[in-house]
Amino acid sequence: MRLPSARSPDPRALCPMILHAVEVGQGPPLVLLHGLFGASRNFGVVQRRLARRWRTIALDLRNHGDSPHDPDMRYPTLAGDVLETLAALDALPCALLGHSMGGKVAMTTALTRPEAVDRLLVSDIAPVAYASHHRGLVEAMLALDLAPGLTRAAADAVLARTVAAPAVRAFLLQNLRLGATPVWRFGLTEIAHALPVAEGWDTPPDAAPYPGPTLFVAGATSDYILPAYRPAIRALFPAARFVTMKGVGHWVHADNPDGFTSIVEAFLAA
Repeated sequence: MRLPSARSPDPRALCPMILHAVEVGQGPPLVLLHGLFGASRNFGVVQRRLARRWRTIALDLRNHGDSPHDPDMRYPTLAGDVLETLAALDALPCALLGHSMGGKVAMTTALTRPEAVDRLLVSDIAPVAYASHHRGLVEAMLALDLAPGLTRAAADAVLARTVAAPAVRAFLLQNLRLGATPVWRFGLTEIAHALPVAEGWDTPPDAAPYPGPTLFVAGATSDYILPAYRPAIRALFPAARFVTMKGVGHWVHADNPDGFTSIVEAFLAA
């Protein structure tokens, strides 16, 4: 199945929305941003542990989880959503943690509003454009017949024709609401339109380097943060430090929640 052609949002338009938030704990605000096809609940275990010392706020980015849908998924727009929501929650300034696409949102937020971000942690992503990793996943989900009576097992069998990894299929199927009228929880059509934007990167115009404490956490078996990307990272985040977690892939916080939590706690306490 062909993906829908990309739309070109009005470059003058920037309409922030209030995002769905899951808030746990008390203390200084720590905001968690998930990756593409994810949701706030992906941070469940990590969030509960961090909530012992921080006011943790996990957000559903637009077109994900329980947040509204909209075709504009440019990173400045997504960063605007985050800032608008956190202002409404009286949670600024904050420490900001983002994984994958959420990491790009976090970087954009820090570059555009550095005074709003006390500390920045970016999990397994860099400020670069990537070759398409997700087109096949989107095509497989668009091709799934959401007929009444669809079961999770049947949906998994269909996705397995093009998505070989069971863990990836399980991750995607978390977003499928079954029942009399099966439906994807996220805005699949909007994400399909915006996929080139989500996989790309444009440094915000006129943005100065973010001077605050910054940590990039990479999975040792992932190729999202390569040594060749470090000059681009340091140009925008001159205080950046790097940690590589052994034995984990792109979903760092899910592969080793204990190790990831320890790294976050040490960074926030430094």
